[in-house]
Amino acid sequence: MARSSERRAPPTNSATTRAISSGSCPPSVRVRAVTVASFIVELASARIGRTRNFYRDGERAALRRQRLRAYLEDCHGASLLLVGEAPGYRGARVSGVPFTSERQLSGSGPAEATATIVRRVLAELDLSERVLLWNLVPTHPHRAGDPFSNRAPTRTEIEAGRPFVEALAAGRRVIAVG
Repeated sequence: MARSSERRAPPTNSATTRAISSGSCPPSVRVRAVTVASFIVELASARIGRTRNFYRDGERAALRRQRLRAYLEDCHGASLLLVGEAPGYRGARVSGVPFTSERQLSGSGPAEATATIVRRVLAELDLSERVLLWNLVPTHPHRAGDPFSNRAPTRTEIEAGRPFVEALAAGRRVIAVG
C-alpha cells in the first residue's frame, strides 16, 4: 500500500486539473529557460493574467529575484517538487521565495501561516534538503484594487504558470499540496 503522502486524489474538474491536462500554455509565457538565471529573467518578464509579478514590479523586485536565485541554486539537488496554488500577500509576494515569509528570512516583517507550517513540517520530517517548493501560479493573484489580499487564480493564470512548474519539475517527483 502506498504511503499516505503518496496517495492520489480522485480526478476533479477543477481549473487546475483542466489546465494541467489541457497542455495549452499562452505563447507569452512559454518557458525556455535552461539555467536559473534565464528562468528568473523569463519569470520576471511574464505577464500572468491579473496577478502582480513581484519579481518585476516594486522597489524590492531586484532583492526578490536575488533571493529566488539563491533559493533555486541551493535546491538544485532536490528530488521532490512540492507545488502549491499561488503566493500569498504576506509570503512570497514580499520575500520572493515560495512558501517563505519575510520574517523567516530577515527576522522582521510579516509572517505567513502556510509558510511557517510547511517549513516546520519539512524540518520535522528531515525533508528540507530534498524539497523544492513552488507555486502553480508563481505571481500573486489578488482582488481587484486590493493588492494586500489573496484570491484563487483563474484557469488562464494557472495555464500561464504551468510552464514554470514544468521547467522545475524535470527529474523530480511532483507533489501537489494544499
